[in-house]
Amino acid sequence: MTDDLSRLSSSAYSQALEVIASVEPRIAEATRAELADQRASLKLIASENYASPAVLMTMGTWFSDKYAEGTVGHRFYAGCQNVDTVESIAAEHARELFGAEYAYVQPHSGIDANLVAFWSILAHRVEGPWLEKAQAKNVNELTDADWEELRRELGNQRLLGMSLDAGGHLTHGFRPNISGKMFHQQQYGTDPETGLLDYDKVAAKAREFKPLVLVAGYSAYPRRVDFAKMREIADEVGATLMVDMAHFAGLVAGKVFTGDEDPVPHAHIVTSTTHKSLRGPRGGIVLATEEYAPSVDRGCPMVLGGPLSHVMAAKAVAFAEARQDSFRGYAQQVADNAKSLAEGFLTRGTDLVTGGTDNHLVLVDVSKYGLTGRQAESALLEAGVVTNRNSVPADPNGAWYTSGIRLGTPALTTRGFGHDEFDTVADLIVDVLSNTQPGTTKAGGQSKASFVLADGVADRVRARSAEMLDKHPLYPGLELS
Repeated sequence: MTDDLSRLSSSAYSQALEVIASVEPRIAEATRAELADQRASLKLIASENYASPAVLMTMGTWFSDKYAEGTVGHRFYAGCQNVDTVESIAAEHARELFGAEYAYVQPHSGIDANLVAFWSILAHRVEGPWLEKAQAKNVNELTDADWEELRRELGNQRLLGMSLDAGGHLTHGFRPNISGKMFHQQQYGTDPETGLLDYDKVAAKAREFKPLVLVAGYSAYPRRVDFAKMREIADEVGATLMVDMAHFAGLVAGKVFTGDEDPVPHAHIVTSTTHKSLRGPRGGIVLATEEYAPSVDRGCPMVLGGPLSHVMAAKAVAFAEARQDSFRGYAQQVADNAKSLAEGFLTRGTDLVTGGTDNHLVLVDVSKYGLTGRQAESALLEAGVVTNRNSVPADPNGAWYTSGIRLGTPALTTRGFGHDEFDTVADLIVDVLSNTQPGTTKAGGQSKASFVLADGVADRVRARSAEMLDKHPLYPGLELS
């Protein structure tokens, strides 16, 4: 930001907090505290970032007061002409940014976007009376038998997605998730030796299972995907290729992923969040070919309630920012920084899933330190390093305790971190992991949750972190009175 914009932002936020404090001062104080915490922490959660003041301010307007079910020009409420303008601009930016034929910007989250995509594929393939029946049911009261009956009505539809421990997402057919209940689902994994996708095995699985939907994309796979090959597999078995690019959408928008690594030219439907590597507001989006557009356009009321007009406006601002040349430089730096982080770990003897990265995230296997992912996550948080625990392939500790931690570079790249800083970040994390021991249970056994961090380590790491963070301030010039 320029100095003038920084001063404007500082004044605007200070006055906004005064207004908030006049009603509920505890909320104003929590807001100030959150900014302070984020400024003082090394944020390495791969799904988080920092939105610009323009994006943040766009969400705090009277657009939040509007109901606008329906689509542009076809609302179920009167007085939505300005919402039509906002949604049209957001969709236009999204189409241009990603080169998509159609964009639907109403989903409230990435999970909502995936639900819209799933139901749109089913509606496109099996239009009929089942849709009304499915909409009429109370999803919270459906039993396993109800889901089985619904699947039979839908033609026993099948979904093939990436397994959770290989790097997939809950919504890619995980059995306890609604995606695993809507579909008869199976999963593909990664090579047990390399941790990499084996496209021949994915193809063999698809030929055997014959899914209606082949889901590609990931939340914890540190490599790029060949979406041209995934489309070949989908076409061979007559499946719809759906790609969830929630994590790497910024790398697609920033032209780091092009050709076969860009999902938009190859997939029938692409879903994404609008925060993470895109630096927008928390929300979702669906991109589709014209063939699927009519079905996706019924996301409300098929799956969604009223769209969040203020968030759609913020999406439009974020997409406009991502269309600027500077965003391409940012996206490339995100990928370069991930490589620097991975190299920093490897030179210090740390085990990485797949042995490295070529996207925005690094997945560390903490087993060699004698820790679970939960212990590593907690010890790092005590030292001011914010990460999240994550499963590794064939994880012996399961999805709760895990054996890994997932690290992402988008947020710190937004703050201006580069190669040297990320090498230091790796050193700090190794310092914490090397000096952490598992705690004990009440029965005297080794705990999977509690930990003991050696004296002085947290203070040492926080002090070294502060040197870097001070050089790259978050929202520089923004001071809250």
